[in-house]
Amino acid sequence: MARENLRFPPGFLWGAATAAYQIEGAAREDGRTPSIWDTFSHTPGKVLGGDTGDVAVDHYHRWRDDVRLMADLGLTSYRFSVSWPRVQPTGRGPAVQRGLDFYRGLVDELLAHGIRPMVTLYHWDLPQELEDAFPSGSAAGGGWPERDTAYRFAEYAGIVGEALGDRVEMWSTLNEPWCSAFLGYGSGVHAPGRTDPVAALRAAHHLNLAHGLGAQALREQLPARARIGVSLNPSAVRPLTASAADMDARRRIDALANRVFTGPMLRGTYDDDLVADTARLTDWSFVQDDDLRITRHPLDFLGINYYSPAVVSAATEEDAAGPRKDGHGASEHSPWPGADEHVSFHRAPGELTAMDWPVDPTGLTDLLLEYTAQAPGVPLYVTENGAAYDDKPGEDGQVHDPDRVRYLHSHIAAVHHAILAGADVRGYFLWSLLDNFEWAYGYSKRFGAVHVDYETQARTPKSSAHWYARLAASGELPREYVAD
Repeated sequence: MARENLRFPPGFLWGAATAAYQIEGAAREDGRTPSIWDTFSHTPGKVLGGDTGDVAVDHYHRWRDDVRLMADLGLTSYRFSVSWPRVQPTGRGPAVQRGLDFYRGLVDELLAHGIRPMVTLYHWDLPQELEDAFPSGSAAGGGWPERDTAYRFAEYAGIVGEALGDRVEMWSTLNEPWCSAFLGYGSGVHAPGRTDPVAALRAAHHLNLAHGLGAQALREQLPARARIGVSLNPSAVRPLTASAADMDARRRIDALANRVFTGPMLRGTYDDDLVADTARLTDWSFVQDDDLRITRHPLDFLGINYYSPAVVSAATEEDAAGPRKDGHGASEHSPWPGADEHVSFHRAPGELTAMDWPVDPTGLTDLLLEYTAQAPGVPLYVTENGAAYDDKPGEDGQVHDPDRVRYLHSHIAAVHHAILAGADVRGYFLWSLLDNFEWAYGYSKRFGAVHVDYETQARTPKSSAHWYARLAASGELPREYVAD
């Protein structure tokens, strides 16, 4: 007798996600100015193969076709980000209406096809002019370590909210602020490529502040039905052993990967152990009176981005001998200020994706249940989940990616398990709709459910896209994975 399929709740959103710099291209059109990622990618040695997002997958000119592709796949929602320098090129002052018109048209087309838009205001493309501004007289640079950037973000949020608020009901302020702060200003493997641990901690706080100020600005523009949240990439941190030293290593990374954002956003505080761990670097005087009231702006939903867990132990002697490998690339500079001398990272068991990331869906269940407990009453969405594999068209011209299908099946089953255990999960957004510019990896890694030929820009849905379309149509996941 066949076992019953896993049935998802009525109204569950089946979506896909993208980011502006990774797909839009048109880097110098219609008033858009450089972002920190334009500058970073054009700096020799920063991006594999010297790749840039100048053209990317040309979504800026092909968006109507891409929306039709989404409709053909039966998506019920699409999460995309707005390019800040396309809308507000200097990061301050009036908007460029041509930039807003692009997003107005995209939203209208999505709605016409019955696809619910979710707008992410910031997915890492800070206007370069804000990075170059030094409001406090810092010689190192501006950007997110500067408090003023949070206020500029709030202004930008208000502009986009006013332009799209009559049509868009779901808004995410920030995507993965951990990456913006600690990879951008700590390890330097992401734009703007700075390597200052204090700047990374300052950036984390000002991103928290930007979230709160941006949410306030949106509230002033949006109708009551609108829902405002944030998309975090919390780490499912696991100790290598149950020893006290390894448990302390887990605590340190949990503070820097997770609680540095959830503390201010959910509880209005930075935990004492985080402050103590980083006391030799900073006294946290950049946190001003009333900041933590602002950062705790009520959330209508919380987005969870998940790819793989982190396994940590107390530092080993080998850590002092070379670059640290922690799942975010090797760098001589650490993205873990205050913890780098105390913690060693280990590869989790199991098969690996093309990113060398372990496949472990249990981490997703664990996070969904953890944040159900941390944010009771706040609905959850999986706003990113997916895997890179070395996909190539076959002789028949089709792209068969059974590894991705197996990955998606196991992780969506993990979401269902969390729902049965009490998590209020209301949607899943696979990463990504399209193969695209994968940040410091350039075009060498393919996460898309749709294959893109970067020479011709031809789109070919992979077998995973067709599999996902059937899931979206039925709302039921086969209990066991069966290869097509």
